[in-house]
Amino acid sequence: MLDKAILRLSGIKYILGLLAGLDFLQAIFIIGQAIFLSQSITQLWEGKELSGATISILGFILSYLGRHAMTWIKDHRLDAFSAEQAKVTRELLLQKVFRMGPHLVQEKGSGNIITLALDGIGLIENYLHLILSKMINMSISPWLILLVIAYLDWESGLILFLVFPLIIIFMIVLGYAAQAKADKQYASYQRLSNHFLDSLRGIDTLRFLGLSKRYAKSIYRTSEAFRKATMSALRIGMLSTFALDFFTTLSIAIVAVMLGLRLINGQMTLFPALAVLILSPEYFLPIRQFSSDYHATLDGKNAFQAVQDILNQEEFSDDSLQLEEWSEESQLDLDQISMAYGDKKILEDTNLHIKGYQKIGIVGMSGSGKSTLVNLLGGFLPLESGSIKVNHQEVNHLRHTDWQKQLLYIPQSPYIFELSLRDNIAFYTPGVSDEAILKAIEMVGLEELLSELPDGLDTKIGNGARPLSGGQAQRIALARILVNAKRKVLLFDEPTAHLDIETELDIKERMLPLLEDHLVIFATHRLHWLKEMNLILVLEKGQVVEYGTYEQLMQNKSSFFRLKTAMGGRHD
Repeated sequence: MLDKAILRLSGIKYILGLLAGLDFLQAIFIIGQAIFLSQSITQLWEGKELSGATISILGFILSYLGRHAMTWIKDHRLDAFSAEQAKVTRELLLQKVFRMGPHLVQEKGSGNIITLALDGIGLIENYLHLILSKMINMSISPWLILLVIAYLDWESGLILFLVFPLIIIFMIVLGYAAQAKADKQYASYQRLSNHFLDSLRGIDTLRFLGLSKRYAKSIYRTSEAFRKATMSALRIGMLSTFALDFFTTLSIAIVAVMLGLRLINGQMTLFPALAVLILSPEYFLPIRQFSSDYHATLDGKNAFQAVQDILNQEEFSDDSLQLEEWSEESQLDLDQISMAYGDKKILEDTNLHIKGYQKIGIVGMSGSGKSTLVNLLGGFLPLESGSIKVNHQEVNHLRHTDWQKQLLYIPQSPYIFELSLRDNIAFYTPGVSDEAILKAIEMVGLEELLSELPDGLDTKIGNGARPLSGGQAQRIALARILVNAKRKVLLFDEPTAHLDIETELDIKERMLPLLEDHLVIFATHRLHWLKEMNLILVLEKGQVVEYGTYEQLMQNKSSFFRLKTAMGGRHD
């Protein structure tokens, strides 16, 4: 249950030592509570005045308060530790996703990544709190209590000692069953997250094609599968809790019967019998508490392992490339490159030579390799073979700090952070003046949005704050380009794929002037953009099958011509 990766967390040795010390003290207070309570009852049973039992009653009260004080301190410190580790884990996850780029999100599923970064981190926080508290408590408290019980009555101690391993074995058997159910539930949860988000993103297209009801049924089936997996996991959890309660209660009952018989026969006195009877439930309490939270720890462990799988993914990076800002004289050469995609090679033997400021269009049907080429140029994917040269410096990939500092990447759906409009526009250029931001807002056509915001540039937008349309999000992404004059390489991956044609044409009119004096890599299936490109690459099934200017490709009447014809384009 305790993932080994937990032992590598920062500050884990300190918190484990602190918990062990606090649990030891708590066990002492639990024992003291039982001893003083038994003394009080015994003294009163023997006919002493209440004043004669004052010390015992006071000892019980202090032990009781000490016990719960230890619980409060443990919870307080664990809350702080778990919250801090959850915060660090979220930051590491987001940094990893940012470094790995769109390829990782496509591989894992955007819905799954979002679920991990939001709900998953909450599960991890709860997991750390529960597993550390329960495991340490179960390792210390029962054995101290058992020693006292054995000292007071060795027969009762022997019964409780023999029952404990049987309960552990039973829990292990049920634990494996619960783990399998929890894994199935978590996999179903991931499918639901990805499926729901993908359907939500494409809802306009689905409605246009008349497929929304079909996909509504698909979401219903996926959610039903998740519900059934959840109920199946809960059944195992309830069964294990019932079985554990049954065995522990039966064990305590056997101890109580034997103590009662020996009391009747005069074989033992009231004080040790009462103390053993009070301590017996305390002996089983840690394992019962662990069992009651077992399902929650399984969910948290699955989320923790999913995050660790992402964090442990191998990265390629190198800061040896030294670059000046991209200029008219800069060069980028891709020679005989090839990339791996599963068992296939794509972009095999591709050559691309770029100099200075150009606009390069990448066109092809879905799945042709457009995004892969953009991800390669963005430094998100490595080469399988071939070479890349930047200003005559040969490198194996483009994940170099000096190269990526040149880039601005605009995806299909730009991310709008839950920050102010000012902070969203100035995301790549912190500290830019309000004057520059307002000028950018005017150039991209966001004046109407700004006039509607109650606090102007300080109004929070995005996510749970103020939702934006796809067109507004794209305009904010363009404004980020305008306020960042230093980044001269622009990567566009289907930036207008989800926009209606009127919004797209308006954005196109405002975007074209921004593309001057930049190196622009523009992947699209909207062919009206291609007349604006200096060079067009045509991709089919992961290979570059044709390249040239718009006029050359139309005259060739080959792959590009057929693609334009298939997509209903005019032959001019």
